[in-house]
Amino acid sequence: MTAIRTLAGLSAGASLLALANAVAAQEPSHHHPTPVPSDAQHADHQDHDTKPSATHVGHDMPMTSPYGPWPITRDASGTSWQPDLGEHGGVHAAAGDWTVMSHAVLNLVYDTQSGPRGGDKTFVSGMLMTSARRDLDDRSTLNLRAMLSPDPLMGKNGYPLLLAAGETADGVSPLVDRQHPHDFFMELSASYSRRLSDKDSIYAYVGLPGEPAFGPPAFMHRMSAMDSPEAPITHHWLDSTHIVFGVTTLGWAHDRFKIETSAFKGREPDEERWGVDSPRLDSWSVRASWNPAADWAAQLSYADVSAPEQLEPDEDETKWSASVLHTRRLAADGWWSSTLAWGRKTNDHGESKDGWLVETAVHPNDRWTVFGRAERIETDELVPGLHGGHGPLYTVSKASLGLVRDWRVAPRVRLGLGGLYAVNQVPGPLEPLYGGDPDGAMVFVRLKIE
Repeated sequence: MTAIRTLAGLSAGASLLALANAVAAQEPSHHHPTPVPSDAQHADHQDHDTKPSATHVGHDMPMTSPYGPWPITRDASGTSWQPDLGEHGGVHAAAGDWTVMSHAVLNLVYDTQSGPRGGDKTFVSGMLMTSARRDLDDRSTLNLRAMLSPDPLMGKNGYPLLLAAGETADGVSPLVDRQHPHDFFMELSASYSRRLSDKDSIYAYVGLPGEPAFGPPAFMHRMSAMDSPEAPITHHWLDSTHIVFGVTTLGWAHDRFKIETSAFKGREPDEERWGVDSPRLDSWSVRASWNPAADWAAQLSYADVSAPEQLEPDEDETKWSASVLHTRRLAADGWWSSTLAWGRKTNDHGESKDGWLVETAVHPNDRWTVFGRAERIETDELVPGLHGGHGPLYTVSKASLGLVRDWRVAPRVRLGLGGLYAVNQVPGPLEPLYGGDPDGAMVFVRLKIE
């Protein structure tokens, strides 16, 4: 536990120092498309568009992934992939043989949800992330990564979010119509990769916590979702495993295809959001990813999860996920990114519940971003059963639309002001509980350092 706290402190300190030094240096940001270095190009890249590179300092910054010989812009959360035309911004600095990358996002949000089951709350969310990478002479790479979140400051019961459910605030009652806070330690991970050829690599990833090989990139890392301050109600179908306290992943990648498998702790984090849960490897997953072109990323994954819910310790579940992500560049600094995803949860009794998501975000220039999302889930967690536990199964849906305006207050710092409006649709039996089809809204101020 002392070692974990020390690592977190060093990571946060290094991240803040790198951010402060880069901001003080007033170095310009580079998010415009630039060619991928020759060591990351595939033999058949002639059909690829020019790709954007990560923001970097000097000419020694590694531009390929720490997991293999592909552009670093393909990497998203954990070991997941996004389209090669995605962004991978950050403040970079050199420390001996190591390269350190850091970035930070902080949101101050006012949230209001209507109806009898709604509520109002002001809260802070976001993340501070740093990674340290060392490339070795034998074509192998060691990468350390830490990600911290201010979410626990909002309290154990999170923030109002109609139709959301999952986890608990007190260890007794489930959180319903609320989004739980993420843990302070969102990721403390290490990876080691070895290049086998110009197209092939193998890698190992371990985390306490970390993210196993399941689902699309976590929503706060998807370009189509990262500008929205609210969590998707499909979170527990698609990417709730992005924080597990104990994960090991082994993967092999060939050119644009990758297959990986994980052993991880199935139990979701408990309500003590400041600490570290005890690790366990009692669940497993497998994921196949394919980037057929620079603007596309697809994945299919399966997980066998042991006792994911703290309040139902005797119930396991299996999960399927499939997703397609698309990103295209707009002019010099713009992009348009979209995600279509499906997830299925099946319990020990063979009962399955599906969740669908489609979301998109358009960033035409350095100032504006417009984002939207539509979701549909089958859930039995909104109304308790007669003897406790889950109740009747209902199909509910939600759609939201928002925008954010950014001002660049320094070369590395942007301050944004945004808002969103959401409408929810519930079936007839739920209308008395929700006051019809309720709505919700958020306004937020955002600080980004990258």
